[in-house]
Formats: sequence, C-alpha cells, structure tokens
Amino acid sequence: MPSRNESPPRVAVLADSDTRWKWGALTAHRFAPRGALDGFLLRGRATPTVRQLAEVGVRADALREVTGAEFTRAAGRERYDVIVLACVGGAVQAMLHGLAHAWGPAPAPRPVVVTGYVGVVYEKLADGLLLRHGADVVLANSQDDAERFRAVYQGVDAPSDSVIECALPFLEGGERGRNEAGGSKAGESGEVRPFTVVFAAQPSVPDSRADRAYLLERAVRHARSHPDRDVLIKLRSKPGEHTTHIEELPYQKLAQRHPGGLPPNCRLVYGHMGDVLDRTDLLVTVSSTAALEALHRNVPTAVLTDLGIREALGNHHFLGSGCLASWDHLDAGHLPRPDPAWTARQGVATDRPHERAFDTARARVAELARRAAPPPLAPYYTAATAPGYLPGILARYGFDPAGRPLREPAAPGREESALRRATRSALREAARGAYRHGVQRVAPVIRRLGEL
Repeated sequence: MPSRNESPPRVAVLADSDTRWKWGALTAHRFAPRGALDGFLLRGRATPTVRQLAEVGVRADALREVTGAEFTRAAGRERYDVIVLACVGGAVQAMLHGLAHAWGPAPAPRPVVVTGYVGVVYEKLADGLLLRHGADVVLANSQDDAERFRAVYQGVDAPSDSVIECALPFLEGGERGRNEAGGSKAGESGEVRPFTVVFAAQPSVPDSRADRAYLLERAVRHARSHPDRDVLIKLRSKPGEHTTHIEELPYQKLAQRHPGGLPPNCRLVYGHMGDVLDRTDLLVTVSSTAALEALHRNVPTAVLTDLGIREALGNHHFLGSGCLASWDHLDAGHLPRPDPAWTARQGVATDRPHERAFDTARARVAELARRAAPPPLAPYYTAATAPGYLPGILARYGFDPAGRPLREPAAPGREESALRRATRSALREAARGAYRHGVQRVAPVIRRLGEL
C-alpha cells in the first residue's frame, strides 16, 4: 500500500484484548508489510498482559496503553496512512465519533479507517455491524460474512460499499500430512509422536460449571480410553488474565479438582495456536475460531454436539460443515470430513492462495488513501437515528454526544513528573487486579449463593 508521501506507510492499531490485537496487527501487516506499526491498547478489563502479548507473537514499533480520548488525540496529531480499529463494536463506534470530531468536517487528507471481526460472527450480527458502520472499510472474513454484512446495511438503507471480503489474517499453513485414526507418526525432524487430539477451550462457551466440567471429563475419558494418543487442552489465558470474553470458570481450576487428576497423556497447554496446530491430528471445540484455522490446514476438526446445537453456543454456525460430531463419535475413532463447498464460503481451505484473499482490500485501502479530499466519517448511528442508544455508548468510552472527549487534556507546559506517572500506573494496575479478582472469584460465589 503506497503512502501519500511515498515513504513507508504508517499504520495505527487500536485493540482492546489479546485476540483483537492479534487480528488488528496481522491485518495491518497484510496492508503494509514493510510499514511502521504503532500499537495502542485500549484501557479496560481485557487489556492484554505482557505474557498474552508475547504469546500472540506480533510486535509493534511502538506500543502503549491509552484511553479512548488519548487515542483520538494521537490520531489527530500524528500522520497515519491507515488506522485499524480492532475493538468491540461499542468501542469502534465511540472511536469513529471521536475521530470525526478530532479531524473536523473540513475535507483534508486523513487516515483510512478499517475495522472488522476477529473470528466467527454468530451473535449480535446487526448490533455489532451497525456499531462498526462509518469506517471506510469493514472487513468480512469470508464470502458468507460479506453477503450477511451487506444485507444488514442495505436493510437500514445505509451504504454497504464499505464491506470488503478478505480472510482471517492469521490463517496459515495448508495441505499437510497427518496421522490417520491413531498411532504414531514421524515428524519433519524425524521424531515419532503420538496421534494428538487438541481440545480448543473457550473462555465463555459454555458458561456453566456443569457443562465445562462435562467437557473436561470427556477429554479426560478420551485420553484414558486411548492411551496411545496425546490429548491437549489448549487454554487461552491463565487465571486472572482476561481475553475477548470473561472466563469465570477456568479449566485450570476444574482440572485441579478433577477426581484422580489428569492422566499422563492429557495435559493443559498454552502458546500460539499455530504452533499447537503444527502437531495436531484432530481438533475438537465447541465453536472456537480455532476450528477455521484447523480446517485451513486440513486438520480434521470436530465441532461438538454434546451440549446441543444452539445459538448460545455458536456451533450452529457450523451447520452444513460436515464437522458436527459428539465425543462418543470421536471415542469410536470418527474423523470428520469437512464439506468443500462450506469451507470455501467460509474462506478456508480454498484453491486460492491465502495471500490473494487480501488483494481487493489492499486495492480499496490504497484507492482511499490517494484521496485529496476524503469525506468526513459518517456512522449510521447519530443523535438523530439513535438518540436513546448512542450517547450511552459514547459516554462509556469517554466522549460526549458530539464526539468530544469528556475530559480535556492538561494545559500545555504542564508535564507530568516521572514519580506521578509511576504512581498512577501502579494504582491503575492495582485497580485492574482488584477488578479481575472480583470478576474471577467474588462474582461467581455471589451468584452461587443467590441460587441457594
């Protein structure tokens, strides 16, 4: 993507969780592989920790934690070519209004604003999309998503030409050898490894203790009935860390209390999903986006039906995929075979090279970046279309109904001392720790007491 001044392009990514940082940063690299990347982490309950950022494995030239108002001020002050908003829908909407205010109504060169979704979109489709409307480019991860996204915008008579089909930016790998129903296999380095089953856990699906304990028990039972297999329970975060969704009942704690403990061939693992998939022969999940990553690598993938096929679980998204199966089926040796037509519509395991999936999006961003007088950002939600909804969203992220920051920056010349900055940072970390403790430990206890 060429920059306006032909120097290496500058891209800013605002993210509010570890998974959205991964999506946003990798999307930025797809648009500007040799550009400078400035990372901004939106301060909140899911702001990623240093460990989570390291696990994602995507580095930025600069990275700092900000409030919404601080980000819009930086975007108004710095000269970026592209801004990627990798946040929850409400945050995207607030930033769109904040950026519109920061840049003003006068036509002048401004960054191209891009947003999208980090994975499978199976809930709050209309709500999330309308909150993202107003960005110059709304990325759809597949043909199916692009059609659904345009239908939502057209249904409210809003412009839909911002929707551009691409693919998940972190899909990698392709056709590869694998174990069959079981046994061992020699890896690329010559080592022999057992058939490996990976259960990709999700922070909030399912959400009940009984259901999560059931899934853990079935993984343990599979390991015990197949001692020649490795069963890995792939976790997203450690207790006390937050990701895109709140995890109130971590599998780590359930595993500690499991009767008899975990068998030797069943263990909890962390790390980059791509690295885990490199040694996976069967991926099992309820509805994780990891299923799409596995399918793209031609890894047999099972989307569990044990708890039903329900919108609340998200596994209804995989209807027609050929991947729906139960633990009973897997215990009996079943390896699901995906339907090629379904995977093609989801943008995975297609004949087209994955890198080409971003050609249209790159061309659109480059075209928009060349505009001498771009129009102002124009979200669908305004004080006229959503007077009872929009002000609350903007206030949540520190903006008034006109997109102005609720707190103005300090007067020029009043530099904050190093001691004051350190003290404020320590207090913020302590407050965040207290909040996470409340969500992880206190809130579940209160809810259980309320059920007595």
